[in-house]
Amino acid sequence: MTTHRRILFVVFPGQGHINPSLQFAKRLLSMGVEVTFCTNMSVVRRIEKQTTHHGLTFAPVSENDQKPNETPEQFCSNFATNGALAVSDIIRSAAVSGNPFDHLVYTTIVPWAAGVAKAHGIKSTLLWCQSATALDLYYYYFNGFGDLLSCSNNNPSVAITLPGLPPLNTCDLPTFFLSTRPQQHDFAIPLFKDHIDALEENPRVLISTFNELEVEPVRALKNLELLPVGPLIPSAFLDGQDPLDNSFGGDLFEKSVEDYIKWLNTKPKYSVVYVSFGSVSTLSFDQAEEIANGLLESGRPFLWVIRDGGETCELSKIDELKKQGMIVGWCSQVEVLSHQAIGCFVTHCGWNSTVEALAAGVPTVAFPQWTDQGTNAKMMEDVWKTAVRVRKREGHEVVQGKEIERCVEMVMGNEEMRRNAKKWKDLAREAVSNVGSSTLNLQAFLDNA
Repeated sequence: MTTHRRILFVVFPGQGHINPSLQFAKRLLSMGVEVTFCTNMSVVRRIEKQTTHHGLTFAPVSENDQKPNETPEQFCSNFATNGALAVSDIIRSAAVSGNPFDHLVYTTIVPWAAGVAKAHGIKSTLLWCQSATALDLYYYYFNGFGDLLSCSNNNPSVAITLPGLPPLNTCDLPTFFLSTRPQQHDFAIPLFKDHIDALEENPRVLISTFNELEVEPVRALKNLELLPVGPLIPSAFLDGQDPLDNSFGGDLFEKSVEDYIKWLNTKPKYSVVYVSFGSVSTLSFDQAEEIANGLLESGRPFLWVIRDGGETCELSKIDELKKQGMIVGWCSQVEVLSHQAIGCFVTHCGWNSTVEALAAGVPTVAFPQWTDQGTNAKMMEDVWKTAVRVRKREGHEVVQGKEIERCVEMVMGNEEMRRNAKKWKDLAREAVSNVGSSTLNLQAFLDNA
């Protein structure tokens, strides 16, 4: 039985961090833990409009919204500066009021929160919002394998062998390791080093995965204890124990006014191609055109998410596209993936999208863009065997429409891949059952928090 706990969550204000953090907070609330959620003011306002949970309170960081022309490095730096001050005040005020926090949980990209917790004498734990495989790679990079991972740039065909991981090539590594990364991403390596350094004092890591999915990567790091507590997905689309838990409750984008579920209801089982590149990645116009060509050539109905209208108005075949499928600005992805009409997911392979597809039993066309997405694509294609990865022609930056069509057809017609996806769906549900691995890991965390 969990004794009374009060936990402060410090969450980076990005969709890929908010969703798993809110879902993890809900799990804790159901176990009698009080949670205070700390992130940007604008994010808090959106969450408060969408959801109410008994025991969940908010303590926003004010004046930290991303400004026009502000680089990712500047935004992260400002959030660290403003966030550290705000979190210190929150901890201090709670102690003065006689209701102090027992523990602080912080997400990926906010390693500074561990230092704030330490300064106030509070234990802290990282909630890692990527895969165990990606965490292993960052750990290895800063602990003896940095030269190997960096030198791989010179010979991308050479297999990279690391303990507990499958053989990797350059295209499977986090893009921050690569010499070809954009200059504006140079700040990321020091940021992730801060994460790894903070784990020397707090070696236990909560991770948004489940044991059965990443057996070897979870056990690979002898100096860290990884506790998988996922999939961190609303209950209605996972174990069904709480049908009212049917959304994350923290969307940063307005859902489409078009009734895409009603449209999906008119389509046969496994007939629709769902296309989405997440909340951050932006496609070039040429790439959007090629995706459009590939979808049209497939002849299959599709649901395509293009944020804020994006390139929609400029696509040369927009009328043909609207006849064959539906284009929306945003949607509830877990709801879409759980619909029986969905036969294939063309995805950027962000970790949340990857886990949501696995938990829904949907095979994928892996179309990675940056950061850890190539790593996730590698695991989906070669380890979990639920995906086909798109291939660029040598010397080309844009994936051609014919390649997209080829991959869609391979996935839609592959019964073995669908069986594999169904296997991971079943294992995901087992992990969050009352005696499942993720439930037991969560209880172990609380028992020692």
